[in-house]
Amino acid sequence: MPNADIVGLLNIMCLERCSVWPSIAMKLRRRNLLHLAAGAAAALAFLRFASALDYPTRPVHLVVPFFAGGLADILARTTAEALSKQLGQQVIVDDQPGAGGNLATAMVVRALPDGYTLLEATSGNAWNATLYDNLSFDFIRDIAPVASISTTPGVMVVTPSFPAQTVPEFMAYAKANPGKINMASAGIGSLPHVAGELFKFMTGINLVHVPYRGSYLPDLLAGQGCK
Repeated sequence: MPNADIVGLLNIMCLERCSVWPSIAMKLRRRNLLHLAAGAAAALAFLRFASALDYPTRPVHLVVPFFAGGLADILARTTAEALSKQLGQQVIVDDQPGAGGNLATAMVVRALPDGYTLLEATSGNAWNATLYDNLSFDFIRDIAPVASISTTPGVMVVTPSFPAQTVPEFMAYAKANPGKINMASAGIGSLPHVAGELFKFMTGINLVHVPYRGSYLPDLLAGQGCK
């Protein structure tokens, strides 16, 4: 690889032999620049690698798309406790409910992609792309999956004082009382909402959807609806 002195000499010689030397000098300067660029890229890659080895050097935020005290929040806090011990840095749970999880997702998408802002994604992220027309992000493009931490079954529960105690009894009661049973969920587009809508479609019953920003458990226990 030619050094800077040779390139400088060729540049001087070019003043007298412009018909021959300009192309040679240009090629040598270009080659030097390419080597310099490659060296810089390697240095940056090494720095990123060294930084990754030190990760994390400060607390990590785990953003949850639903309210505190719900299933997603409980799973996040259990995960955060284990990660904090393993990583040696605090993992902070940050509940950001709203818009079926879209507010939390958008918050993480806008954050620096440095591994210090994580999202507890849920199944709602899969169908929100069809429920919402003007999302500010593309979930598949903008979010990189890291690990699966849980598989959660869906169940329907009612307060003990509810007249029906089995699914067939519930269906019969709902058909006899259309529009009089509240169906609570963690918000529009949440798993309880979508599962409830599917149940309504499959059974032909009419339930009134009531989306909550906070916990619906107090109202459920008070006998104001089913989940």
